[in-house]
Amino acid sequence: MPISSKVHANPNTGFAWLRMIGAITVIVDHSMPLLHPQRLTIFPASWHMSPGYIALMAFFAMSGYQIQDSWARDPSWWRFSARRLLRIMPPLLVVVLVTVFVIGPLVTTASDYWTNLQTWRYLVGTTVLFYLQHVLPGVFTDNPYPWSVNGAIWTLPMELLGYGLVLVAGLVVLAGATRWVLVVVLGGLVYADTVLRATFEYHGAGGSLLFVPIGSTVSFLVPFALGMVLHGFRDKIPLRPWVAVVLFAAYLALSQTPASRYLLAVSASYGAITLAMHWPRKLEAGGPHVYGSYGTYIWGFPIQQLLILAGVRQVWLLILLAVPASYVVGRLSWDYVEKPTQRLRRYLRPPAPVRLPVAAPPQLPVTAATPLRRS
Repeated sequence: MPISSKVHANPNTGFAWLRMIGAITVIVDHSMPLLHPQRLTIFPASWHMSPGYIALMAFFAMSGYQIQDSWARDPSWWRFSARRLLRIMPPLLVVVLVTVFVIGPLVTTASDYWTNLQTWRYLVGTTVLFYLQHVLPGVFTDNPYPWSVNGAIWTLPMELLGYGLVLVAGLVVLAGATRWVLVVVLGGLVYADTVLRATFEYHGAGGSLLFVPIGSTVSFLVPFALGMVLHGFRDKIPLRPWVAVVLFAAYLALSQTPASRYLLAVSASYGAITLAMHWPRKLEAGGPHVYGSYGTYIWGFPIQQLLILAGVRQVWLLILLAVPASYVVGRLSWDYVEKPTQRLRRYLRPPAPVRLPVAAPPQLPVTAATPLRRS
């Protein structure tokens, strides 16, 4: 579907805006359970929906679309893997190091902080993601929500698994399969999600893969795979704003029914990608200011915990203080961590295509009948 450049912004700008809006939405939604743990979301419990969970569904769909595009442009398994690690690991490593070596010592109530094995388990386990740890000795233990130092990063192992999904599916296609393998992957995940039945209130059945809940992982990989399919079949599936509105309206209307789990994944995926591709050009000027959503997302939770430790006890005040603070730190992460490490990607460019030499025109023999032309 052609997108008019006169009306719509560059899709990268649209994706950046939506990711920043999503990161802020997650921070806002976390404000309620961080102060009132009996509440899982800022929405009333009777609504059975969470704006943060919807934002995460959209996050995963956009990742599926964009990462599938990255693979399609350069289907090299090692360059693809290196790019993904360069994207996700440096900001994560910084937030983990600052949490362990700066925030922890400043706020801990534990006298054995440095000798406690849990401190080092957090450092190593959270850095490698699949052994994700949530607590540091004596850190935020007097807060209303003492069970996690940085609860936002629990989705990062799932994001890595999504990258693996793109890689495996891409290699299968390179081996001779058609793009319909993406639909097969999506169908398998939808079936597993139907069985495991995770929601924002419940991690679902299936236990854990190391320290990562399987049910929630499958639920988030469904929109990720939807994003892959929307990219893989972008010549067949039109992205129409009115369809996105209808899908989201259907989700709202049926949010109290079993169909809501499927409508949420479809409406969040199709809606986010469609909106990114149709982002108003009038907002393109603000594009540079909305990069940094990843840093905003992973720093929001510990910033909120610090504000609560400092005495903030009203949800509205926590939102008012945490959102701009997280945005500023996210921008700093973008400028001083993410952009510098992304420059390393220039070493991961695909090799230039080899140009075969152009055959020289046949030379006529030099004879008396073909005199040489003077220069």
